[in-house]
Amino acid sequence: MKILVVEDNTDIAANIVDYFEEKDHIVDYAGDGVTGLHLAVSNDFDVIILDLMLPGMDGLDLCKKLRKDAKKNTPVIMLTARDTLSQKLEGFEYGADDYMVKPFALQELEARVNVLGTRKKKNLNRTLQVADLEFNLDSLIVKRDGQKLKMNPTGLKLLQILMESSPYVVPREELEVKVWGEEMPDSDSLRVHIHGLRTTIDKPFDKQLIHTRHGIGYHISDPDELSE
Repeated sequence: MKILVVEDNTDIAANIVDYFEEKDHIVDYAGDGVTGLHLAVSNDFDVIILDLMLPGMDGLDLCKKLRKDAKKNTPVIMLTARDTLSQKLEGFEYGADDYMVKPFALQELEARVNVLGTRKKKNLNRTLQVADLEFNLDSLIVKRDGQKLKMNPTGLKLLQILMESSPYVVPREELEVKVWGEEMPDSDSLRVHIHGLRTTIDKPFDKQLIHTRHGIGYHISDPDELSE
């Protein structure tokens, strides 16, 4: 994979670069946000490892410009020394795909990079699939067991987030931020839309794909694979 590391701490950056180069990955490095954004926009990376606090331009602004201005969907893992829910949600709102708190194990970072890099390759054909459920991201056509399903715009957003994260649980706060951004709905909106999604995706079929982790969030996965 081709990886971009944007980190102003030279020791941390050197450890990450050395680790991934030893794994035969191609790694580029930037020590500030402006250089990082230039590299991210002008190259095609598989994953970007992005520090939150950077000179010149912080990680949030870099991620926002990458998504909204440059229209680049390169997966981003955001690094920070602060473990607060509000910061994590802000990172997701600006377009981050994953979040790691310093200090972290390089082996865990590698695992997360591999997941995001593999997901990007799978999504090149712009079709998501979980069990017999298919979602074409270009045509916005959703099918299950070959049957075309009628979906509203919010349902499509929720379904894409859940399918891209499958089989992992997506926290309800993260879902709300990714679907509604700063215009947060009332407390029952997510539950109502998940119910509508279940009515469309699961109710007409024998196998339930949408699952609730009470007090945490939701995930979409094949129950046969979970039981293996």
